[in-house]
Amino acid sequence: MEERAITTNRKLFRDYEVLETLECGIELKGSEVKSLRDAKATIDDAFARVEDSQIILYNCHITPYEKASYFKTEATRPRRLLLHRNQIKRLIGQVAQRGYTLAPMKMYFNKRGLVKVALSLVSGKKFFDRRQDIKKRDEEREMRRASRARNR
Repeated sequence: MEERAITTNRKLFRDYEVLETLECGIELKGSEVKSLRDAKATIDDAFARVEDSQIILYNCHITPYEKASYFKTEATRPRRLLLHRNQIKRLIGQVAQRGYTLAPMKMYFNKRGLVKVALSLVSGKKFFDRRQDIKKRDEEREMRRASRARNR
């Protein structure tokens, strides 16, 4: 069984500079896992916050499973992320001192079939940084296009 992506946060690379990425588990209900198997989730507006030495994921929208009868869950309820204690302490220090943000990069099923979240430590990009990135991407695209035309 391979790693299978559920959803990715495409806004993350545009708005933030990714400094570090951690793999962490997520605490879910059974019907939420069934909904994730159908890839009915978005993490575009999601962020993580430290509360009582736990990391909580907010604004992660998991559509309720339509065939669930008893346990109907709220779509954007806060969900606890599962990390080792020393990882949480290190993240608490970095978020508090340097003013970084925790944001999910992608949600996926690992090789064992467990739902994992790639949590990123990010810092916000300035407007001119975004423009430089766009300019750099355009230049690389033009170079690839020119080299393809030359090789024909």
